[in-house]
Amino acid sequence: MITITTLGPEQCEPVPDAGLGTLRTERGNLPLESVDVTATVTGLIAGVEMVQGFRNPHDVALEATYVFPLPDRAAVTAFRMEAAGRVIEGVLKERGQARADYDQAIAEGRRAAIAEEDRPDVFTIRVGNIVPGERVTVHLALDQPLPYEDGAATFRFPLVVAPRYIPGAPLDGERAGDGWAPDTDAVPDASRITPPVLLPGFPNPVRLSLAATIDAAGLNLREVRSSLHTVLREGNTVQLQPGERLDRDFILRLVFDASTSLSLVPDGEGEEGTFALTVVPEEAPTTAAPKDVVLVLDRSGSMDGWKMVAARRASARIVDTLTAGDRFAVLSFDTVVERPERLGEGLVEASDRNRYRAVEHLSRLEARGGTEMLQPLEQAVALLGDRSRDRVLVLVTDGQVGNEDQILDRLGTRLAGVRVHTVGIDRAVNAGFLSRLTGFGKGRCELVESEDQLDEAMENIHRRIGAPLVTDLSLKGDGLGLVSGATGRLGAIYPGVPLTVHGRYRGDAAGSVVLGGLDAAERPWERRVAGARVDNPAVRSVWARARLRELEDRYAAGDHSLEEEIVATSLRYGVLCRFTAFVAADTRVVAEGGPEHRVIQPVELPSGWEAPAVAAAPMAMSWMSASAAMSAPPPAPGAMPAPPAAPKPRMAAPGFAPGGGAPHSGGGEALDWMEQEQQRGPAPQEEPLDAFRAQLAEELRRLRAAASLRVADRLRYLVDLGNRLAALAALHGGHAELAALAKDLTSCEAPADVDTLWQLAVHTLETLSRPRKRRPFWKR
Repeated sequence: MITITTLGPEQCEPVPDAGLGTLRTERGNLPLESVDVTATVTGLIAGVEMVQGFRNPHDVALEATYVFPLPDRAAVTAFRMEAAGRVIEGVLKERGQARADYDQAIAEGRRAAIAEEDRPDVFTIRVGNIVPGERVTVHLALDQPLPYEDGAATFRFPLVVAPRYIPGAPLDGERAGDGWAPDTDAVPDASRITPPVLLPGFPNPVRLSLAATIDAAGLNLREVRSSLHTVLREGNTVQLQPGERLDRDFILRLVFDASTSLSLVPDGEGEEGTFALTVVPEEAPTTAAPKDVVLVLDRSGSMDGWKMVAARRASARIVDTLTAGDRFAVLSFDTVVERPERLGEGLVEASDRNRYRAVEHLSRLEARGGTEMLQPLEQAVALLGDRSRDRVLVLVTDGQVGNEDQILDRLGTRLAGVRVHTVGIDRAVNAGFLSRLTGFGKGRCELVESEDQLDEAMENIHRRIGAPLVTDLSLKGDGLGLVSGATGRLGAIYPGVPLTVHGRYRGDAAGSVVLGGLDAAERPWERRVAGARVDNPAVRSVWARARLRELEDRYAAGDHSLEEEIVATSLRYGVLCRFTAFVAADTRVVAEGGPEHRVIQPVELPSGWEAPAVAAAPMAMSWMSASAAMSAPPPAPGAMPAPPAAPKPRMAAPGFAPGGGAPHSGGGEALDWMEQEQQRGPAPQEEPLDAFRAQLAEELRRLRAAASLRVADRLRYLVDLGNRLAALAALHGGHAELAALAKDLTSCEAPADVDTLWQLAVHTLETLSRPRKRRPFWKR
């Protein structure tokens, strides 16, 4: 018997918002201490500096990893690391070279940091060899364009990477990252975009400050409003209240009147420059041309709560706006695709009865299951095959999937002639993917961060789901030499949405451009805009980022010949992309032998998401004991399995879930991310394909050893080998090549065929037993 003396109230002061079992130490237990964001908004561009402060609370050298979001259209142009009074400027390099430089510096005991892009809006920073008690800061500089719609510009700065659904079969071999999800054939870098998530009740681990200063020069600024945060305003500076958590986007709307303009920004060297064209559309009545509309609604588990309510309302509103000349279909999906009863498999007329049946179906939908988005989108595109009609696809979702590249690869070329509109509903929406999808379909992306904003957003969608004001756009210079192919997709002009085009020019910063197209009545439309020389270097980096995004999307859609052009463009203009990385390496050795401890920073559960109540306590307890033991924990009940332990495992700190919380999926259904992991089962101790190749290598060794046998004995050996290989092929899902070899060997009867089949068996086993060299994850 052991007597435990309880502590009195004066000995254990409560921690605000702390959960049961939470421990607090003087040094803390997570490496990321602070995030400071400072923005200056000038017109439709914001210059931003982001400073992340890391501190090593351990007694050994540390490598810290932080997966975080940035605005999907922002251009990261500078990176530096500061520690112990030393300032190390980052250098932009080809990504493989940057990673090699970082690894070498870490192995040699030098401080180093690397910044990498994994998605247009998901980035990873690693800071290595932080010595005990030391504080290191990393600084990112970026230029961010502000979208302008319906009289207001929006400054949106994301603060958390939400859990994403990861489809596909797990890959063998080394993992790309240290997140909770395994890499799969659909998402080869899933382990890099799935950081662990803090459990509810964990005290706020990161001090957040965010301030935006608005340069109102030349603007008739009528209103500034924050959507999701309470802010303090002093003059033209808006800042967050202290104590806010990194759990939702920061959204600031600036109400002012935009005007048509053409800004010309010389490079400062040579005879080239960058232009920024803004064309504000004139007020015009919307047309109601007959159209085919397919509405695709995400009802997966991550849509639970207010998001599902908003999605149902948004979808019903879209259906109600259809007219008698329209045809439509409604597809709702999670792990399966469903359609309204009595509406058939194809498009139906938008009669009152059919619209009522569709709305009735939508009203019964609840969140559940996983986010298998590719299949419903492919079905939607297949339904929109009549090129004689206006074709519209509307996707309503939070966008929380990891297989964005796979979706764009499968759909990119098939979206020609289809206008794609997306409605993103979340406080931490995957805006990068949704805007990429609408870019292919020349549509609009509308983001809804709260129910309060839904009615305004739906009014905008209603006006834009109809025919655009101007289509078939083209741009030519008049006294200004435009660089061919540098303007990207021109898209279309929609009511209330100015067209913004960035491009390159050669020669003097003077002249005009002429924007042409067809109006809603198919009549020629033209607008001439005179240029004005301005001094704003951010225009150049914003263009470069847009150009890189277009090239990367084409790469994702299958054009892998663009790799060299992507790298060259990134390095020339100094803008980070998925094929390059910023690396900062110190020259001073501070930790002999490299870091002895590695931690991946857990992130917040997004605001509005519900955590798994039953599994929360066991997960916290299991990870607390695991952190102390420095070994990978067993999965808690209802939680996803942790990655296998490594010699120097990257551990997240106690008090978080390995897979993070995700919303309950209604009616007691499993969480979508939990469901997919439970279906896969626990992580095997040995990679199945590695074991498969090991068995084939052993068969190859034995086959070569039997090469000196007599012909009759070799014949019997081949038949026996065929039987063993047939069983092995069946064990591994009917491996086609191995099954074909087994069939040839077991059917061998003539001694004359022995030599031929022997060579075939050797060649096939050599090929199948040889480990496949995996391409770098960012090139897959």
